[in-house]
Amino acid sequence: MKIEKFEDIIAWQKSEKLVFEIYDKFRRCRDYIFKDQICRAVISIMNNIAEGFERRTNNDFKRFLYIAKGSCAEVRSMLYLAEGFGYITEKDFKKIHQEATEISKILSGFIKTL
Repeated sequence: MKIEKFEDIIAWQKSEKLVFEIYDKFRRCRDYIFKDQICRAVISIMNNIAEGFERRTNNDFKRFLYIAKGSCAEVRSMLYLAEGFGYITEKDFKKIHQEATEISKILSGFIKTL
């Protein structure tokens, strides 16, 4: 399957779902600095995939995929804090962490193919 637009990229699709999930879980969080940081990080995943794709060169795309992968790691790191602070349950932590890990693995595979 040829990818014609960034919306066709599975990692972008999954990261969009992750954005909505993070926003939903932290909607009532009163730690606004924490909430802002995790929301910015999760949005960065999908936006860097999109921006890199639109650059239309493999080198630029790869660079942006690495940035998206780094944002994925930031989200996973912040999830540990979120659970520790009691902002999310252990069940939510495991589910969201697994989704972020899956996105990171997809990005790794994509980077290797470029």
